Amino acid sequence: MSAYTDYEVIQACLAGDRDIFAELVKRYKNLVYSVILRMVNDREEANDLAQDVFIKMYKNLDKYYPEYKFSTWVIRIATNHVIDYRRKKKPETAPIEDLEFSLSSEESPEGAYIRRERKAELKKIVEDLPDMYKIPIVLYHEQGLSYQEISEIINEPLSKVKNRIFRGRRMLKESLLNLSEKGSVSYGL
Repeated sequence: MSAYTDYEVIQACLAGDRDIFAELVKRYKNLVYSVILRMVNDREEANDLAQDVFIKMYKNLDKYYPEYKFSTWVIRIATNHVIDYRRKKKPETAPIEDLEFSLSSEESPEGAYIRRERKAELKKIVEDLPDMYKIPIVLYHEQGLSYQEISEIINEPLSKVKNRIFRGRRMLKESLLNLSEKGSVSYGL
């Protein structure tokens, strides 16, 4: 089955072969889940939202245009779904105890503490960014997408994507500097 292109699988689904949709889920479940998890920061919520995304994807296969990369179309559905979901839901923060960290055997306890502190603070700052900046930053830095792919996903001109990533980075830097000035962990910016 995996010898088929995404477009061939889509065509088979549209022709009535419902079972072949599982191939698309298999191909894109990790991508969808990781994008959603980074946006909502809750594993159970990310699982539920990912299922919703695949249902939405299945119902809208006829709206996919093959001149675009299928992965871009899928990420666009996922990010839009999360944005809609978050508009309807009051924002929550994850308890620090829920964050996962792995320690290097060569790292001192102080170094590990500082690294965890920096990671937690950065994560919180990214979470607090407005969606218009957070989504492009997460897609670029966490998912490794190009500016062009992000432009297609969020349906904004390339210049806006570049500008939002630039401004988002500046906002992150200012927030980190403010933390540093308040006596928090130094980031050396």
